[in-house]
Amino acid sequence: MDTPICDFVRQYAESQTLRLHMPGHKGVGPLGCEQLDITEISGADSLYEADGIIAKSEANASALFCCPTFYSTEGSSQCIRAMLFLATRSNRKVAAARNVHKTFLSAAAILDLKVDWLYPDHEGSYLSCDISPEMLEAYFSGCSEPPAAVYVTSPDYLGNTLYIDRLAEVCHRHGTLLLVDNAHGAYLKFLSGSLHPMDQGADLCCDSAHKTLPVLTGGAYLHIRDAELAMQAKAALALFGSTSPSYLILQSLDAANAILFDPAYIQKMASLCSMIRDTKTRLHHHGLACLQYTEPWKITICPRMYGYTGTELADHLRKHKIECEFADPDFLVVMLTPAVTDQELQYLVDTLTALPRRSPAKAVTPMIGRPQRICSIREAMFSPSEIIPVSKSKGRILASASVGCPPAVPIVVCGEKIDGNIISCFDYYGITTVSVIK
Repeated sequence: MDTPICDFVRQYAESQTLRLHMPGHKGVGPLGCEQLDITEISGADSLYEADGIIAKSEANASALFCCPTFYSTEGSSQCIRAMLFLATRSNRKVAAARNVHKTFLSAAAILDLKVDWLYPDHEGSYLSCDISPEMLEAYFSGCSEPPAAVYVTSPDYLGNTLYIDRLAEVCHRHGTLLLVDNAHGAYLKFLSGSLHPMDQGADLCCDSAHKTLPVLTGGAYLHIRDAELAMQAKAALALFGSTSPSYLILQSLDAANAILFDPAYIQKMASLCSMIRDTKTRLHHHGLACLQYTEPWKITICPRMYGYTGTELADHLRKHKIECEFADPDFLVVMLTPAVTDQELQYLVDTLTALPRRSPAKAVTPMIGRPQRICSIREAMFSPSEIIPVSKSKGRILASASVGCPPAVPIVVCGEKIDGNIISCFDYYGITTVSVIK
């Protein structure tokens, strides 16, 4: 598979052309990559009006994913906003699983969406929201007016996945689009028997290519099933994106097409799945329980029965020069790709199992419940606000979800009242201040 963006930029760099255009570094600088960092010069195409090398590269990506696929250099956040815009122009109502990324909230504020929250039958970690087809059918049965779209996150931050094919069947039976935040699962397309949401019936989907594929941070895909919506994708992405997209990231996305077209790399992906299954088995036999029904490239350790918190495990790994993806009191998450060697994976296991087993930790994870909505997300986010200590926030209305990334999943949503359960959760997860409406 060819790489038109990479080829053009390299040829330009080798031409030693006098650069009397942006960027200001003129192709030289301390990072060493400046010669490959260009802007929309003649022949370089333009991301949101692509008809040249970028269009050719996106066509390659579309062939790989078997659907119209478009590039983002601003991560899945740009794609989330674009797909919500495309889905809700005639109907502002969206039903969303509660464990959304905070970008969903900013999109809801900008687009003034009415959001019906979907909650799981049994509450667990706020990072997961197990929405079953039966629950979704019950939601539709109780609706006076169906939403324009149902929005779910799969895989979630802990690696849990939903039955996208069955959720899609329910949505389509009611004339509703299914939107999937697949930020953590771009690689699922390339496993034996694709697990990618677009192959399971999703209508629109975003992938953070940089999270699991060999792509620079910020590279992402927007996938669209409907041809008419696909024709409007560029305008939607441009509405939320910078007019100066990174050509380094575009080259990275372009180069990834050739890598993903290579059977040898696909075999490495398959081998990694087997390695991770074996790793989970070894950890489990040692007493370190892992979530079992998760996406293939993520190991989520539940360390309480081993006597530790996820945060304590993360600190231990850091002392041994291992940095995990995410840790909180209940879980430790590591994300793996074919770039991780057998020896490195063994070092992870050795480092974890070197910890002595302790008595099970007795802490109980507080439950959030279903907070009371006082005003819309838009009204709350656009209102004057102030930062106050969590200890003084009971009864106040959340203005903005100032949660960090990772995991970027809000405990409470803009416009909801902060109650005792929420304060307990803030304390448990180490959140000390909160933004509330004045």
